[in-house]
Amino acid sequence: MDVNPVVIRRTMAGLRDSGIVRSVKGHGGGWTIARNLKEISLLDIYRALDEPVLIQQHRYIENPDCLVEQTVGHILNQTFREAEEAIIKRFEKIKVSELYAKFHARAEGRELRSPANRA
Repeated sequence: MDVNPVVIRRTMAGLRDSGIVRSVKGHGGGWTIARNLKEISLLDIYRALDEPVLIQQHRYIENPDCLVEQTVGHILNQTFREAEEAIIKRFEKIKVSELYAKFHARAEGRELRSPANRA
């Protein structure tokens, strides 16, 4: 994944603490999904990961005396909040089971198109 292992451990710990995954230590241990995939939404995962920022923007006014910056900044911040609310509502409707099914459909299609299967 080309990510620092600490990031993976923190992510998995958040998912574990929220009851989405469970871990077993030792030989033969590892991580498993703790709930039915149809019961886990992207919103559950988002919350388990401490609700990371969805839209990365500077949301502060650098020059508080500038009426243009105040006006534009206010509208942009309002728009970003509304966009984040819409994303979060959509997260609630997307289940991990749907992602699982779409992933496997894509993986099967990739296998069918691989050079080894063309011969």
